[in-house]
Amino acid sequence: MAPIREKAAELFYARLFETDPTTPPLFAGKDMREQGAKLMATLGMVVAGLRRPEEIVPAAQSLARRHVAYRVTEAQYATVGAALLWTLHQGLGEGFTPQVEAAWTAAYTLLAGVMIEAAKTA
Repeated sequence: MAPIREKAAELFYARLFETDPTTPPLFAGKDMREQGAKLMATLGMVVAGLRRPEEIVPAAQSLARRHVAYRVTEAQYATVGAALLWTLHQGLGEGFTPQVEAAWTAAYTLLAGVMIEAAKTA
């Protein structure tokens, strides 16, 4: 996705806003190019960190605590995950194999679970 990171970020946010009308207000007044860059950096961190859970889990917990201040809801984690998988499918095309989908689903499910738990205790 790195070669098309800007387009991927655009696709992601368009899909997210289309499928979950509760999310656009979370980004009111935000520079969406900057948000997209942050999203792509976070995805890169996730990919790099999957082999180092001792680093990625605390980072996800910290991110979740920041999201509490933005009023992100538990339900929004599901729509973000769906938008992410859709975006990966669009961006990777035939490279989005069932194995790739399963790996991303597992990774997102794990991290979303960590984040949801961290948000509950924040």
